[in-house]
Amino acid sequence: MREIIIRPNEAGQRLDKFLTKYMALAPKSFFYKMLRKKNITLNGRKATGQEKLSVNDTVKLFLSDETIDKFTEKKTLHQPADIPPADLDILYEDRHTIFINKPVGMLSQKAAKNDISLVEYMIGYLLKSRQITEEELCTFHPSVCNRLDRNTSGIVAAGKTLAALQELSEMFRERSVKKYYLCLAAGTVTQGAHISGFLTKDPRTNTVIYSTSMTKGAARIETEYRPLSTGDNVTLLEVHLITGKTHQIRAHLASQGHPIIGDYKYGDRKINDRYRSEYGLTSQLLHSVRLCIPECTGTLSGLSGKVLTAPLPELFQRICEDKKIQRSFLKWPHGVQED
Repeated sequence: MREIIIRPNEAGQRLDKFLTKYMALAPKSFFYKMLRKKNITLNGRKATGQEKLSVNDTVKLFLSDETIDKFTEKKTLHQPADIPPADLDILYEDRHTIFINKPVGMLSQKAAKNDISLVEYMIGYLLKSRQITEEELCTFHPSVCNRLDRNTSGIVAAGKTLAALQELSEMFRERSVKKYYLCLAAGTVTQGAHISGFLTKDPRTNTVIYSTSMTKGAARIETEYRPLSTGDNVTLLEVHLITGKTHQIRAHLASQGHPIIGDYKYGDRKINDRYRSEYGLTSQLLHSVRLCIPECTGTLSGLSGKVLTAPLPELFQRICEDKKIQRSFLKWPHGVQED
């Protein structure tokens, strides 16, 4: 027999959903059969599986250890020693949330089974700092609430608790979190713009096609940008990402005739080759520099009205300085500022 005391990260969900996480390899029919036979009980009573769990509820599994182990998925990369060390640049952290300055080259989330992404590095950090246990990972995984392309740097927000993950993710879905990026675009941009259109994704090439008219399967996008400083045939732009679709900023700016420097997927190959040769640049100069959190209460009250900022990567800053971009626009503080 195994007794499970429901913790805050497990509360708020139905019993059957909890069981499918705890023994992920078991068919759903197995749980309902065990519930009917009272081999699984909730607070000492027969349950249907539809009950909503609360903190300190007791779930008892009158099953052999062999049966439980057989149906328990053996996760990889949960042991701290198995996760390669990463010097995470943590911008802000509290009991519920963590904001990380993701470097170029790191995935936000896994794209394939064996990938090691920011999520795995973050879980390793939380395990090593004893903020979460191996047992808790069976039923709850801390995760990110927004994603950046592998070769885009900057702020990624994550929830360390279930409530924070749900509430912060909802803020991103509702677009109440304002997201700002810096990018170095080709050419001289003298005026800002608020542009909209539609993106259609081609899964075969992992690219998107921008259009001003609606087509089948297209997603509406909206982007706002303003020039901060011009240099040697380049412009530093501040981009307000109003919607958040795959490659939106990169495709949108390329459609305006100002592709991002270093972007081989949507940009100008000759220009990019020149920057690769001169600076060793192999990725687009696009950085999530600022997140503005709205007024909020409850779990996220500690974040209410705060602004998270992430300093530019060294190479991004050096290229901008070489191209005579005004330095005052390149100095961004690390961490939290009041709105």
